[in-house]
Amino acid sequence: MGEKSRLRQALSRWADSSEAHQRDLRQSHATGEAVAIADAPEREHVVVNGVLRTVTLRPRGGVPALEAELDDGSGVITIVWLGRRRISGVDPGRSVTVAGCIGKQSGVPIMFNPRYELRP
Repeated sequence: MGEKSRLRQALSRWADSSEAHQRDLRQSHATGEAVAIADAPEREHVVVNGVLRTVTLRPRGGVPALEAELDDGSGVITIVWLGRRRISGVDPGRSVTVAGCIGKQSGVPIMFNPRYELRP
């Protein structure tokens, strides 16, 4: 087996595991009240579930802002809590349900100051 063949197999396994992970996220975060991030309409009140991929303190206009990427396997949305430096329990890897209105900023879905519920 050549070097390129082993590399191709390793990349293929990684891609397959990534797709399986996204599928598992979609299945584990589907509930009756929540919509998939990919299907969530803009400018309407929605509820979405997912796992926080990143949580970052990033000031906006001189105001502290806690930003997080929420992934449900169908898509990713940026969640921003303005005026917050930290929220206890809001950490990468945590399952969360958020409710609010989705907008777009530079083509990326974003939700400001949503209601949230930490999930086990």
